[in-house]
Amino acid sequence: MLLTRIREFFVNAGVLEVETPVLSAAGTTDPAIESFTTTYHGPGPCHGSRLYLHSSPEFPMKRLLAAGAGSIYQICKVFRDGESGRRHNPEYTLLEWYRAGFDHVALMVEVEALLREVLRDLLPLAPARHWTYRELFVEYAGIDPFATSVSEIRQVLQAKGSNAPPGLAEDEFDGWLDLLLTHVIEPALDPGLVFVSEYPASQAALARLLPGEPPVAARFEVYLDGVELANGYHELTDAAEQLRRFERDNTRRGARHLAAIEPDRRLLAAMRSGLPDCAGVALGIDRLLMIAGGVSHIDEVMVFPLGTA
Repeated sequence: MLLTRIREFFVNAGVLEVETPVLSAAGTTDPAIESFTTTYHGPGPCHGSRLYLHSSPEFPMKRLLAAGAGSIYQICKVFRDGESGRRHNPEYTLLEWYRAGFDHVALMVEVEALLREVLRDLLPLAPARHWTYRELFVEYAGIDPFATSVSEIRQVLQAKGSNAPPGLAEDEFDGWLDLLLTHVIEPALDPGLVFVSEYPASQAALARLLPGEPPVAARFEVYLDGVELANGYHELTDAAEQLRRFERDNTRRGARHLAAIEPDRRLLAAMRSGLPDCAGVALGIDRLLMIAGGVSHIDEVMVFPLGTA
């Protein structure tokens, strides 16, 4: 029923459903994500090539955008190695969509409209609350994330009964902020729909930066009843900057003793040809089902979770 409602929402909004390959010659460079890989052994020029099971359909969808597809969406299975737990399964269902001519602010409005429509008569939603990343940290952790230190973050964690994992290096500042977010702030979030925006520039990923000091990303995340549900950007369209970010990712991967990932040259070529101004967001369907069904473990909304297929 949820998938039917999602499709009806996008039909009414004039957004085209698309399908892109699950196997790709390019993987994500994000050091926080590990892809499943395989090797093609058949005939043709791709013989012996490494292929990646996609962790998101983002790159080929952006190539469609650059080719003139207009606003598009996709519901698909995605894969991430090493992710299993109460809210994680290495294979899960993702809704991803891109709106030509939108910025992240307009897309937040549409995300809220989608959730209200999809969850009607299942989970009534009060008006959403909006926080900036800085406001959230000041309110729930008592620190300014743009003017703090690892020492101060460690003190807050210890005061809240949390400790850093032994592998977290002192120079992994974003990792410390993320630890504070997941262990202190997220459990304290009010029930209902919460939008968080203006993330640090170092956490921009594929989002453009907003002017000002300090620079922040045109990025938002969506929480519903304390569960992280979606992540969206006013998309970066500058191919040269995107390549620099891919290279920075690989530097960070090297520092963590992870294999480097070749940047997606086809995506970069599409961006150079003219990726239109757009905003995009990815929303976890399984987590949405968890919330709608009132269950606490992702296994409860999957027919064949990890280890049972």
